Amino acid sequence: MTILQALPGSWLDTGDNAWQLTAATFVGIQSVPGLALLYGGAVKKKWAVNSAFMVFYAFSAVLVVWVFWAYNMSFGKPWLQWPGGLGIFSGAFLGHANPVTSAYNETREATIPSAAGGLPALGYGMATMVYFQFVFAAITPIILLGAILGRVSFKAWMIFVPLWTTFVYSIGAYSLWGGGWLGSMGVVDYSGGFVIHLSSAASGFTAAAVIGPRVPRDRENFPPNNMLITLAGAGLLWLGWSGFNGGDPYCANADAGAAVLNTHLATATALLTWTILDTLAYGRPSVLGAINGMITGLVAITPAAGYVNGDGAFVLGIFAAALPWVTWNWLGKTAMMRKVDDVLGVVHTHGVAALVGGLGVGLLADPKMIEYYGTNGDSNFSITGAWFGNPHQFELQCFGAAFIIVINVVLTYILLKLISLFTPLRMDEETLIIGDDAVTGEEAYAIYDDGQRFPARDNF
Repeated sequence: MTILQALPGSWLDTGDNAWQLTAATFVGIQSVPGLALLYGGAVKKKWAVNSAFMVFYAFSAVLVVWVFWAYNMSFGKPWLQWPGGLGIFSGAFLGHANPVTSAYNETREATIPSAAGGLPALGYGMATMVYFQFVFAAITPIILLGAILGRVSFKAWMIFVPLWTTFVYSIGAYSLWGGGWLGSMGVVDYSGGFVIHLSSAASGFTAAAVIGPRVPRDRENFPPNNMLITLAGAGLLWLGWSGFNGGDPYCANADAGAAVLNTHLATATALLTWTILDTLAYGRPSVLGAINGMITGLVAITPAAGYVNGDGAFVLGIFAAALPWVTWNWLGKTAMMRKVDDVLGVVHTHGVAALVGGLGVGLLADPKMIEYYGTNGDSNFSITGAWFGNPHQFELQCFGAAFIIVINVVLTYILLKLISLFTPLRMDEETLIIGDDAVTGEEAYAIYDDGQRFPARDNF
């Protein structure tokens, strides 16, 4: 008898299960190889291997942590509550999500948080749900990494990723998605504008401040080593976002299609907006600028993809690029902002853009955009923004954003200070000058004649 024949079968929706697994894999591809290629190509040649390798490490480390305890911390039962029953932190630390066996156990049929309207059963087992949520958890510290490339110690990164996932990411995920207090209050985040992007920006900016800047020669001259590889990574990031937002109705329904179309409309609009602004301000377009515009559009539509209509997606795309462009090109050049070496501008492309999208939900959410849940779409959930008569939603979104920023800044600072007691957070000066060859002994483009290695040329 095969495993499928042994399944109860009454609750398993093979279409929904297939779509969730596919969507999750799309999101995974955004990290490996997507951001690995983007980072590896966008940094100076001497940091290409180390930057890409840290992405692969983070992806692996988060999976192990997620399976054994972090999933249960993000989506388990609360162990600390406000009076009135609003959960703050989820329990089950050291609990095992057990995704292998639970997939074949009808009593562990996956459900979704109460903030989405009860606890409707989904048409697949816990294994699918754990995998789907894992790829979101994994990409968050990888985005954070973009702020601290070119000086963070690999040993410190090895310690930081599992601890940050455990003690920082899980709080935001539970608060908004796992039935916690923010979600119960009515704060919404369709697919991670607050939980992922605002979180990674706040933590990344904090980490950049604590770890300190790159060596002066890197900060002053940091050209991309391969623009085509950078574009390839950006392309995987863009198309992979179909799974990012298309998977969050938790089933293959009409809302998933609307979320995917909104995603690409907002992204294309933001890319064009950033390119136009670059051309007007500097007389010519920039490929890196276009990529930044693409990212801001993806980030801003993420918390809103299934809540806004097409007009809302278009408007978000414009402001998603325009505001980060201003903060990057004007505010980012002020003496105060220059003190923190945010290498890839994560605070702008993810932080500011996430605020545009997350607060934009409070303004533009269309109540006619109904998000359906459950095996038969038996539960629905809609949001009404200020434009459609509910200004209170904007107030809720502001409160949720403030909480995510504060909790990430405070906990990331504490975590880094604790790690620094055991290992340096940044590489030593000699390693910072040499780069990849000192970290791993490998080079990004080791193309030599007849298998012979010639002395490396000074590339810094």
